[in-house]
Amino acid sequence: MSEKKFVFEDALKRLEEINQLLSGGNTTLDEGISLYEEGAKLAAQCKEALESAKERVSKLEQTFEK
Repeated sequence: MSEKKFVFEDALKRLEEINQLLSGGNTTLDEGISLYEEGAKLAAQCKEALESAKERVSKLEQTFEK
């Protein structure tokens, strides 16, 4: 089984959904923990993607400054 390709915008949307679900207080403890775990993983992937994008932009800026 292949993993779904990471798409930043999709991950951000899912993080917003998770936030609403957890903020609503209508989840069981187990559901809340699972949602929190999913959110933590997505947040880490988003952070990595943003850092990578920042690095790419920085390299582009250096290229165009020459």
